[in-house]
Amino acid sequence: MKAAVSGWLGTALEFMDFQLYSLGAALVFHEIFFPESSTAMALILAMGTYGAGYVARIVGAFIFGKMGDRIGRKKVLFITITMMGICTTLIGVLPTYAQIGVFAPILLVTLRIIQGLGAGAEISGAGTMLAEYAPKGKRGIISSFVAMGTNCEP
Repeated sequence: MKAAVSGWLGTALEFMDFQLYSLGAALVFHEIFFPESSTAMALILAMGTYGAGYVARIVGAFIFGKMGDRIGRKKVLFITITMMGICTTLIGVLPTYAQIGVFAPILLVTLRIIQGLGAGAEISGAGTMLAEYAPKGKRGIISSFVAMGTNCEP
């Protein structure tokens, strides 16, 4: 049960990171990272950075899934949750376009891609790990904790 709660919590925190980013992209990122563009284009660019994270999730699931098979899912989950936390923190303290120019949106996209790699790996890795560790007859309910975590963010 401890592993199930950990899988739920990890997934909930990672999806909360993604949802917080979507709010930032829609409300302020277009102004602070793309001020040279028109309002509509800046909003499209900001939401494009949000989409980059989702595309990276597919790649992250593939790369880190194979890595989990080789070195173990617990190690990979630790790595990917750490990646997500570091990237989320760095996005929060990232200098704006006014401060460092074009490097701000470049860093933003880079961090979003790394964040997406971690998120894709976490959800697939946690689900697989929970299914492997769950006792027979409880695999369905235990592994469903990961899916429940995707819906628990604010």
